[in-house]
Amino acid sequence: MTATQRRGRRIMMTPEELDEFLTAQRTCRVATVSADGAPHVSTLWFVWDGTSLWLYSITRSKRWADLRRDPRVAVVVDTGEEYGELRGVELSGSVEFVGEVPRTGEPHPELDAVERSFARKNFGIEEMPHDGRHAWMRLTPQATASWDFRKIATL
Repeated sequence: MTATQRRGRRIMMTPEELDEFLTAQRTCRVATVSADGAPHVSTLWFVWDGTSLWLYSITRSKRWADLRRDPRVAVVVDTGEEYGELRGVELSGSVEFVGEVPRTGEPHPELDAVERSFARKNFGIEEMPHDGRHAWMRLTPQATASWDFRKIATL
């Protein structure tokens, strides 16, 4: 179940706008909680499948260690330079780890479409290269908040 956005509804994205935005963007910021409770934010490429955000992370990273210990996460995807151009979304929930760790290309039907999309979007190729250093996490958001400041001009 996804929580309903309560604030900023006049500038929030419609479901169609949100889907289009997340499909087009490629970089997100991932916020995790370290073992000592300190926040940690890092940048990743992602792919959106219409329901979930798929993150491909180095498995020997602080981010990976944080999420293995506590899978709760907040992810921000945003764009814009001038105030009236700002738009983005915050997705939060818990990640699930999918496929082998690290990913070496072992057959995993659930990852077929995700890896094709990721390879096209980020590398311009049809087949995902596997380096034995990365693995997949899926975030199916439990809460979503979005904004599109371009809508302010029409209010």
